Amino acid sequence: MRGIALSALAGASDVPLIQNYMLISDTSRFVIAFGVNPIGTTSIDPMFIRWTAQESAVNWTPAATNQAGGIRLSHGSKIVTALQTRQEILVWTETALYSMQYLGPPYVWGEQIVADNVSIAGPNCAAVASGVVYWMGVDKFYKYDGHAQTLRCDLRQYIYSDINLSQTDQFFAGTNEGFNEVWWFYCSAASSTIDRYVVYNYVENVWYHGSMSRTAWIDSGLDPRPIGATYSGVLVEHESGVDDNETGTPAAIDAYILSTEFDIGDGDRFGFVWRMLPDLTFRGSTAASPNVTLTLNALQNSGSGYNSPQSIGGTNSAAVVRTVSYNIEQFTGQVNTRLRGRQMSFRIESNSVGTTWQLGATRIDVRTDGRRGG
Repeated sequence: MRGIALSALAGASDVPLIQNYMLISDTSRFVIAFGVNPIGTTSIDPMFIRWTAQESAVNWTPAATNQAGGIRLSHGSKIVTALQTRQEILVWTETALYSMQYLGPPYVWGEQIVADNVSIAGPNCAAVASGVVYWMGVDKFYKYDGHAQTLRCDLRQYIYSDINLSQTDQFFAGTNEGFNEVWWFYCSAASSTIDRYVVYNYVENVWYHGSMSRTAWIDSGLDPRPIGATYSGVLVEHESGVDDNETGTPAAIDAYILSTEFDIGDGDRFGFVWRMLPDLTFRGSTAASPNVTLTLNALQNSGSGYNSPQSIGGTNSAAVVRTVSYNIEQFTGQVNTRLRGRQMSFRIESNSVGTTWQLGATRIDVRTDGRRGG
């Protein structure tokens, strides 16, 4: 079905010729356009906002008998996007965040700046989850729950050191409410199409990332699970099954968890790991014998800013190696190992069809040790 221009409808009056963004105020019943041509002009003003008469989509002419009107924002040079929340409409310029609220006649809509010197990466980079607004800036992440604040992000350096900011119009945000997550899809530095994602779990306050190509996303609502669109024109139902079935043929999902580095005290002493209790469940797996690989890594020197060489330690089949790996199955209660270092980390991963797993509270038995020993 072909669309019909508002200016062609009966009663149309001073309909904007151009706009950068448009939305409808559900509660107050206005159509609002952002970055429009003011009345009497044909040139766009990127900072100007106009709205219709209440309960009308076509009457944009201000009069004493209606509430049509407009305002101009002052901080920034263009309006990037807007998002409707429960009690207000948030408007982002490239340098500030505004709150628009319905006041009624004679001012109709009023605006106030709620944050200055903030950014937003693109027009689709904000999402609302559990009443809080989260968005991706050009160099960090933010949230707004009545006041704007920077969101602590453990992956900030990873993301912004490998990102194509010339393609921000493609970036977009979405939610996965069933798992308390906000997702952002973006382009890596070497790509001109979406190929990366980063996820923030706002209940557990943790971040995770991966590689995935999606062009659109909608959270569970009409459908019980989130749906994403691929570059091949396929709609994919997420959080369903345990394998990647995008092509119709089940394929393994490469999944892993990498811990942060841990040590004894301030990392000034060598530690010796002799046992681990992995605490894994494979509930939901369809494979006959689901399993993961547990890898322990040790470093000779401590400090995240130090280029630590891996420690020579651990035995595997009587060979001295720099890391030690074990196969963890459904009924593996503990892993006996021999590994030493000032700092250590562990990685649990799987890449087999029919396997899904969840990591609980892993326990590690570590004691103070010297540099020499068996």
